[in-house]
Amino acid sequence: MLSRSSFTSLVVGVFAVYVAHTCWVMYGIVYTRPCPAAADGAAGGCVWPYLARRPKLQLSVYTTTRSSIGAESNIDLVLNVEDFDIESKFERTVNVSVPKKTRNNGTLYAFVFLHHAGILPWHDGKQVHIVSPLTTYMVPKPEEINLLTGESATQQIEAEKQTNALDEPVSHWRSRLTLNVMVEDFVFDGSSLPADVHRYMKMVHLGKTVHYLPILFIDQLSNRVKDLMVINRSTTELPLTVSYDKISLGKLRFWIHMQDAVYSLQQFGFSEKDADEVKGIFVDTNLYFLALTFFVAAFHLLFDFLAFKNDISFWKKKRSMIGMSTKAVLWRCFSTVVIFLFLLDEQTSLLVLIPAGIGAVIELWKVKKALKMTVRWQGLRPRFQFGAYNDSEKKTEEYDAQAMKYLSYLLYPLCIGGAGYSLLNVKYKSWYSWLINSFVNGVYAFGFLFMLPQLFVNYKMKSVAHLPWKAFTYKAFNTFIDDIFAFIITMPTSHRLACFRDDVVFLVYLYQRWLYPVDKSRVNEYGESYEEKSKKKPRRE
Repeated sequence: MLSRSSFTSLVVGVFAVYVAHTCWVMYGIVYTRPCPAAADGAAGGCVWPYLARRPKLQLSVYTTTRSSIGAESNIDLVLNVEDFDIESKFERTVNVSVPKKTRNNGTLYAFVFLHHAGILPWHDGKQVHIVSPLTTYMVPKPEEINLLTGESATQQIEAEKQTNALDEPVSHWRSRLTLNVMVEDFVFDGSSLPADVHRYMKMVHLGKTVHYLPILFIDQLSNRVKDLMVINRSTTELPLTVSYDKISLGKLRFWIHMQDAVYSLQQFGFSEKDADEVKGIFVDTNLYFLALTFFVAAFHLLFDFLAFKNDISFWKKKRSMIGMSTKAVLWRCFSTVVIFLFLLDEQTSLLVLIPAGIGAVIELWKVKKALKMTVRWQGLRPRFQFGAYNDSEKKTEEYDAQAMKYLSYLLYPLCIGGAGYSLLNVKYKSWYSWLINSFVNGVYAFGFLFMLPQLFVNYKMKSVAHLPWKAFTYKAFNTFIDDIFAFIITMPTSHRLACFRDDVVFLVYLYQRWLYPVDKSRVNEYGESYEEKSKKKPRRE
């Protein structure tokens, strides 16, 4: 059986191999080996860029209810860019007519053509095009109202919305269409074309050489849930923002892989909202921050696992609550459960919801250990029994109650005032939603105050030997990693402040650890002292 140290070393080793493998895979994606014959000027086996001839191009965007078109019938031209410059970035907003079929939960497609100027796309043998749906299906977000006045957030309630079930998906409009063209004059090796780019390439023979036409790409990662608009039966026109920017070969290949990954998540049952959480990681940061985010997230995952392992081990062996604040344990359990219910009410991504649910279950188990609770079943009715505290534990409880008494003078008025303010000024879906939001705002804003009773207990006992320092150290590393995430990733201001407030409390814990040196006569985190353990050791003969 593996010892703790060897198991931890194994986990760290697997983590190092995973990071190294990921770096190698990412290098293979962003770096493409050029055709070796191109350096000698030979054409054999090479695929040359058609854009190197600097053709005069035109960009046209059409809409239709069909997924394929053979002629110009039943299509609408919504954007035409003559003298299209592939190096120039632009963004234009156009109004698109919405057909009756689309208003009745049908699909509308965008056909984007890149063709020679002055020639219609279907008459140009060297045109490239790509298709993208402008609609998607999603359950609409429940309407929010002022709970006291009943005032709607949108000021208009559609009659048809009342007849539809809230969980019935309806057609939504994608208000953004982001286009890219790969502009590098890169010469591919025809015998080893990258599979990811190959499906976007169209080849033509010009003399004795093979050329690939401009690689046109639609950035689906830029289609965010926040940009979606519900399509009503009375809607006849909707805005569409068409943006264009050039893209390098390395970023194009990386983006293709990321889009495929998001598509795979959706095939495994992830909803549009779940996939949007993943998209935000890539879209809201540039590539350099993205690389930093990957390494930071990898270390965060490692420290999370090690903290989880040591925390479970600590509480599993815990026999005494001497020096431990029971109120702090109860508060951590309450705050974790409230945050889980809040995430559930907000229909948060499963990527966030599942870990939060597991954390809530673990905190409930800690409360059971802290209260020395046992559950006995009498038929189908549970019966709870609580163990007795010894004199040292009762002394700790006195310090804990004293700290909570002083803390309540500050905490309760702040929480009640915040809940009342939000009830008057913020709109919610229901009273339950207001209650959960009020609790979670209290957790974010004042939750760190509940760490103070443990500091007070440490001060009164002049000891920190009872704390789980291994798990605490790993959590501290994650706290500082969260500080980095606070600058990199878009998040609510309350959550960002919550990252920095934990740093202050951790620094106070470190100061107490320095202030109260280890006394071998004091009990450790498992309720044992060093002297007691020495007496229990058998004598060697």
